[in-house]
Amino acid sequence: MTPRLDMIGMVVSDMAASLAFYRRLGLDVPPGAEQQPHVEATLPGGLRIAWDTEEVVRSFDPAWTRPSGDGRRDLAFLCDSPAAVDALYAELTAAGHPGHLKPWDAFWGQRYAVVLDPDGCGVSLFAPSEPAPEAPADRAV
Repeated sequence: MTPRLDMIGMVVSDMAASLAFYRRLGLDVPPGAEQQPHVEATLPGGLRIAWDTEEVVRSFDPAWTRPSGDGRRDLAFLCDSPAAVDALYAELTAAGHPGHLKPWDAFWGQRYAVVLDPDGCGVSLFAPSEPAPEAPADRAV
């Protein structure tokens, strides 16, 4: 059997805050999961995402320590349009989540922004840039 990516795992310091953040991004997290030490959700296409509290990880890996610094993981969420990137960034930052990169038109053809989750990890929001409007075709008279 060839191994296949099945789950993305995240270690969180505050389960309730993390789940609330990712619900705002549209993930279907089970109701009442905030009090659980391990939570899973299935994403479209079957890939799973899981959250474990720091205590759970220390229960099987006593030497585990919280990473420091940023850039250790980055999840990216595709939005419907450039305007949707702007709106979601505004919604998340208004809810108290720190913005890391305000929405901008990236040179690689996307509207792109980064907001930080409750553990300080970057979460990218992006959409393909809108194509330039086509000039009307000249009509022969």
